[in-house]
Amino acid sequence: MSVPTSSQSNVIEPRLVAQLCDVAIRAAHSVRDDLLSAFRSPMDTGTKVDFHDIVTIHDRRAEESLKSFIFREIPDSRVLGEEGGRQGDGRIEWYIDPIDGTANFACGLAFWCISIAAVIDGEIVAGVVFDPVSGNTFSADAGGAWLNGQPLNCRAHSAESEAVVITGYPVARDFRFDGRQRALDNFAMLAERFSTVRRPGSAALSLCHVAAGWADAAMGFGVNAWDVCAAILILRRAGGTYTPYRLGKVPAGAPDFLAPGYVGTGKGARYPTLDAIATAISAHREILAVSSSN
Repeated sequence: MSVPTSSQSNVIEPRLVAQLCDVAIRAAHSVRDDLLSAFRSPMDTGTKVDFHDIVTIHDRRAEESLKSFIFREIPDSRVLGEEGGRQGDGRIEWYIDPIDGTANFACGLAFWCISIAAVIDGEIVAGVVFDPVSGNTFSADAGGAWLNGQPLNCRAHSAESEAVVITGYPVARDFRFDGRQRALDNFAMLAERFSTVRRPGSAALSLCHVAAGWADAAMGFGVNAWDVCAAILILRRAGGTYTPYRLGKVPAGAPDFLAPGYVGTGKGARYPTLDAIATAISAHREILAVSSSN
């Protein structure tokens, strides 16, 4: 399939953006049957950074299948996947997480997804998050955000005492960076101030639940671009807010999807506790980053 081009290099054609979104949807759906067949079946798991970071052969196989699909449809591509790294040198940059929530996938917990985003010149232009178990397809491009083809408009409770927050914080990595007591105090504040705190284990799907109005906010401090790139666009196009926190890891001018920390909220949310916690964590880790570089 040929890629439409623009007479001006800095103009992104709507037709191209719609095409990229369509390719992302079809790519995600193309690995559905294989992943569902493997889900809740016996499988071997490995680890990457440590025993908290699980990977399966299904992650790797799905990513290779997704890459092949994208290169076949959009030859002018380069792809960054969680498992296989960077491939290609085309204009369209893709961020792929073949299974966001691998630990859930491996143990049979039905909260995992496929995340695919297209980026041009540092701008997210199309994003898809597909939940194979529920069959829900979240998508976004220049025209808006959709859930299974229907317009998506998020909403949130305005008060913290009525709001549901999804967060993986704190995990073992956060204890190392922030200190165990400080991290536990942060979590205690969330538990006290908000109606409910949940830890389902997929940043992409958590942000999409906020975009759908099924949760009010999501927060995390250890994500990669492939985890959140598609969901950022979906949440923003649905009317929500995504605030990146760079944690001393990426420069101020870097695209938001490269930031390892975030707070995502639905439309109408006003949550000073989330803002205060995220700002304090970011400031502390920026100090650590400067200290470690000296």
